[in-house]
Amino acid sequence: MARISYLDLDDLEDEDKDLLKRNINLHRALVHSPGGARNFGNIGQYIRFGSKLDPRLRELAILQVGYLARSEYEYSHHIKIGRDFGVTDDDIHAMITETKGRNSGLPQLDRAVLRAAREMTEEGKISKATFAKLKTHLNEELLVDLTIVIAFYNAVVRLLGSLEIDVEDCYTSYLEEFPLP
Repeated sequence: MARISYLDLDDLEDEDKDLLKRNINLHRALVHSPGGARNFGNIGQYIRFGSKLDPRLRELAILQVGYLARSEYEYSHHIKIGRDFGVTDDDIHAMITETKGRNSGLPQLDRAVLRAAREMTEEGKISKATFAKLKTHLNEELLVDLTIVIAFYNAVVRLLGSLEIDVEDCYTSYLEEFPLP
């Protein structure tokens, strides 16, 4: 159960109702701070719609962060979102395999993206070796955007965990299909 209440449209001032365009529990909690929710959402909007980073790679990185953090909310939501952007069930199984330290057979760039997400999540930064591998595939703009994605979603999972945001019922089947460790 969440540590704070979830607000609905009726609880918001008219100028803040747009903050619940996606009426999910995370947003319903964040709107307690409309300014914070709006700025938090701006980063998310850039990541999803403004960045030139391949959306499938972005979603693999987010799934890796959610999996490592054991964030049921983030992980389940991004299994669904990832599928919309080309992440396959095989990709999710491969991410789990890579997390266990075994080679999944994914292409080099995919493995490097997953490794970068693991390193930033577990060590706080991307290693020189992993960054060098990424640099052979991505230009500097994409490297920065990938780093922003991983950093932002590390913040998201900590926010979700600290506020104990509940997974909506329509997402729980994803956790059954791809259980967290």
